[in-house]
Amino acid sequence: MSYRQSAPGRPTSGKRRLNDLLLQRDNRVCADCSAPDPKWASANIGVFICLKCCGVHRSLGSHISKVLSVTLDEWSDDEIESMIEVGGNASANSIYEAYIPEGISKPGPDATHDARSKFIRSKYERQEFLKPSLRILSAPKSSSLQTSLSRKIMSTFRSASSSHASEGMVEFIGMLKIKVVKGTNLAIRDMLSSDPYVVLTLGQQKAQTAVVKSNLNPVWNEELMLSVPQNYGAVKMQVYDHDTFSADDIMGEAEIDIQPMITSAMAFGDAGMFQNMQIGKWLKSNDNALIEDSTVNIIDGKVKQAVSLKLQNVESGEIELELEWIPLDQ
Repeated sequence: MSYRQSAPGRPTSGKRRLNDLLLQRDNRVCADCSAPDPKWASANIGVFICLKCCGVHRSLGSHISKVLSVTLDEWSDDEIESMIEVGGNASANSIYEAYIPEGISKPGPDATHDARSKFIRSKYERQEFLKPSLRILSAPKSSSLQTSLSRKIMSTFRSASSSHASEGMVEFIGMLKIKVVKGTNLAIRDMLSSDPYVVLTLGQQKAQTAVVKSNLNPVWNEELMLSVPQNYGAVKMQVYDHDTFSADDIMGEAEIDIQPMITSAMAFGDAGMFQNMQIGKWLKSNDNALIEDSTVNIIDGKVKQAVSLKLQNVESGEIELELEWIPLDQ
């Protein structure tokens, strides 16, 4: 493996801008598997990635993903400008992961090479999760498929920078980590039990848990991440029963009002400056699915909220969640 080595000494202004971008909260984890502290990047896609995902990106070929080391390689001004124009992992994933189908889960840091490779190829090579308006099924003879795709996506990012209201691109204010803890007394959808999983939706983003087989009281303890746009709404939660030979059955739904958490977090600013304390509350009412009032707290320098929800439009079922707010500018 060879590198274009950068000259020793102080980093150039371009490299400093690249390092500043890397310090954004959403760029502190791999764009493809959420592994911490990524040190590699795809310069033409505009994402920071970990070493394991880097290997898969290299196998795609540089015409799809041009992989560079943030610390070892020399970057051209155009490559740095492309990364900055995209704006980081959250912005890129809002395009490349706009429509992840039900039944497909994003790999975690400990995923197998096969699982990692399958997801990355689906995401970038086959464009399976893109907005339909950005998919390119054929390319001009003078241009590769990925080059045509990159131009179209970069046009989307440029339009967004001049008008945040542009379709398909939004300005993100932070990340929401939602730990799906467990379900209780869920509805029966098979003969005697169900195979439940949870789907969370925020705008055009979707994230889902693994399926728990034959269990009406499943324990997931699974963390899902959602990027929060400036004009955010409620997070929609749906519980489904997985069926192999027919459409999955709905097992209830509920909405999560994230405004009390975000408003409180922004009012206090850097949570690391405060001791453990309550800073807000989402109140139970006839208009929401809360089982009890849900308080927003600073715990060990982080803004967190425990939420217990009674599933709606179903005969029974409750879901416990733990929310954590992660501002992009920390």
